Amino acid sequence: MTSSAFHGWPSRLPAGRTAYVNGRFLHHDEAGVHIEDRGLQFADAIYEVCAVLGGRLLDEDEHLDRLERSLREMDMAMPMPRAALKLVMRELARRNRITDGLIYLQITRGAYRRDHAVPTQPKRPTLILTARPVDPKALAARREAGVSVITRPDERWARCDIKSTALLPNILAKTAARRAGAFEAWLVDRDGLVTEGSSTTAWIVDEAGQVITRSLSRDILPGVTRRVILEAAAQAQIKVIERPFTVAEAGAAREAFISAATLGATPVIAIDGQPIGDGRPGPLTRRIQALYAALAASRAPAPISRYK
Repeated sequence: MTSSAFHGWPSRLPAGRTAYVNGRFLHHDEAGVHIEDRGLQFADAIYEVCAVLGGRLLDEDEHLDRLERSLREMDMAMPMPRAALKLVMRELARRNRITDGLIYLQITRGAYRRDHAVPTQPKRPTLILTARPVDPKALAARREAGVSVITRPDERWARCDIKSTALLPNILAKTAARRAGAFEAWLVDRDGLVTEGSSTTAWIVDEAGQVITRSLSRDILPGVTRRVILEAAAQAQIKVIERPFTVAEAGAAREAFISAATLGATPVIAIDGQPIGDGRPGPLTRRIQALYAALAASRAPAPISRYK
């Protein structure tokens, strides 16, 4: 890949984090959007997060499929063709020298004079991408040790299937978890049923060894990692039941785990301070993580070339 593919952009900026905003690679600290951008004013925006492992983008097409679905649900246009967006993602990872990390992508409706109603004359959407490294050893250590979760009321809006940037209830729940010494908060609906985590999918394993996770609806995000885990489990003939489960069921489960793009399948060893099973990561969760990792790696594109 050369800079000519990017219409005259410099091949790289001086050392430091690089972001991409509306056709330009910029120093992270200098990147910004218009003060009346609807993403800033109204959270009129969607986002995606794609993991990079060993220089390879995991589940890339699945994330872009969900991105396009969210845009359709919001009646927003793709800011560029998918093939071009893939090039930008790779160039951003390369400029930031990301071997293991994540690419964060956000699309807003653009900048307009502030008015609640969606403008009738659409402009080109705002496109923002950032990248940052993650420590794969730290992630592996978290999976080895397991994490704890707390439960919180689900106070989100009614279209959780859209990956919107309107995340205030999520961040309040996540903050409550961290203040309680937990890693994640599982959100509970008015019927006492777990929907999902504040930024993860929730799973349990019952006494019969069946894996249970909530079925897709407008109540939860259609997780990309969830989708690949389901595929990997089916290939391995592991029984998965898609249905809601109660907090009490979760507390009595043999195992529990969460999933997300940057986490894979991470064991949950305690809920609201009570241990799950024997309070250690369970064997089926470990197997599912291995199956997911193998399937995701088998379909990942070639590694991104990096500057030396």
